Amino acid sequence: MNIEIERKFLLKNNSWKEGATGVHYKQAYLNEKGDNTIRVRIEGDVAKLTIKSKAKNISRMEFEYDIPMEDAEQLFTIAKTKAVEKYRYKIMYEGNCWEVDEFLGDNEGLVVAEIELKSENQSFLKPDWIGEEVSNDNRYTNASLARNPFKEWNKK
Repeated sequence: MNIEIERKFLLKNNSWKEGATGVHYKQAYLNEKGDNTIRVRIEGDVAKLTIKSKAKNISRMEFEYDIPMEDAEQLFTIAKTKAVEKYRYKIMYEGNCWEVDEFLGDNEGLVVAEIELKSENQSFLKPDWIGEEVSNDNRYTNASLARNPFKEWNKK
């Protein structure tokens, strides 16, 4: 079974960015808000379709498939959400890969780091630029950001 276990954090500063190279991501969601998510994503020059179950704690099922770029572009036209765009940076630290997402557009100003784990209780060392954990705050999921962008948070 394909299980994704991830923890998500805000960042304290921009020191993570020194020497990092990002890849442009564009993604949107094909289903209405609910338990599961169906996402189309373009990562640089690769297109993917992803299905994720509702999270239980910090774990959920995840199934991801490469698709033709033309199919991805067509799927964006029927998406139920606006596209979320960001640059993703992969940074190795103490044997773990941290993925830092620097959001663009309606989510500009938000920068989030996540780490994928092998188990929910796996221990890991945090870089000094890691701040508050937001793993259980659904506002920080990409699906939520597609429906309720970061720029709207202070308006409510």
